[in-house]
Amino acid sequence: MDVVTIGESMVLFTPESSPLMKYAHTFSKKFGGAESNVAIGLARLGHQSGWISKVGNDEFGKGMVSFIRGEGVDVSQVTYSTTASTGLYFKEVRRSNDVRVEYYRKGSAASTLQPSDLDTSYIKNASYLHLTGITPALSESCYETIKSAISIAKQNGVTVVFDPNLRKKLWSEKKAREVLLEIAAQSDIVLPGVDEGFFLFGVDNPESLGQLFLDNGSSLVVLKVGAKGAYYFTKEESMLVPGFPVKDVVDPVGAGDGFAAGVLSGLLDGLTLEQTVLRGNAVGAMATMVSGDFEGLPDRLEIERFTKQLDMEDVHR
Repeated sequence: MDVVTIGESMVLFTPESSPLMKYAHTFSKKFGGAESNVAIGLARLGHQSGWISKVGNDEFGKGMVSFIRGEGVDVSQVTYSTTASTGLYFKEVRRSNDVRVEYYRKGSAASTLQPSDLDTSYIKNASYLHLTGITPALSESCYETIKSAISIAKQNGVTVVFDPNLRKKLWSEKKAREVLLEIAAQSDIVLPGVDEGFFLFGVDNPESLGQLFLDNGSSLVVLKVGAKGAYYFTKEESMLVPGFPVKDVVDPVGAGDGFAAGVLSGLLDGLTLEQTVLRGNAVGAMATMVSGDFEGLPDRLEIERFTKQLDMEDVHR
């Protein structure tokens, strides 16, 4: 297995008859979750990805697992709860820069994940373990599950990749800061946004943040700085890798997950760090051009067309 990830996916409802939820009479139903988005993005790029989670033994849960399996993700480690339901959330896209989310996930099946749900051999046979800061925010047992997964990875030489993916609605700022810094310190690679860096360290200068994350324990930091692109930092070198311009952002949700999938793909393919971050930037940009959390995630041919098209536009300017 190339990448194993752990986290909750939910049923996503988006208003169709009106952009405002309070006036909407019809909704589209999709699925969404940071970790499964990354797993789907990797599968589309030709990598083996596995998703560990728990869903309700209900029609939503069964439909979700079937769908994610159909995207090429291994779902053999997803279990069904007979006592808790699959989580839901509603996404209201008012404008490209005004997206509002309401969660209905408290007490969900995924929030009951616990260390005993982990198969040690499944994690130890992966090249990378991908985690986000969302899962430990769901419950104390989820937090313990993430700690256990990190321990398994560390004992077996599996590289731990962590995207803080801050969700302030899920826990107190004090607890979030404490846990996110703890997990980042145990991770080999961290993928924060500059806003998350500011939340954790109180500074927003990219160079300072890169050094702070390195000092905290990570060996590679890839810091997202919006449309400008992303920096990478190691103890030996650093660079700003420019982003790809997107004229019309349709839906920004999922861009960070696309970025993570692109970066992991580049690492798996043995690209240079600059090429790896460039791939992350490309996948993240493409994710914003389509409505939905993962619908815009490309395959390799689509990435190639996207980057070639931009190169040709530069030539003709």
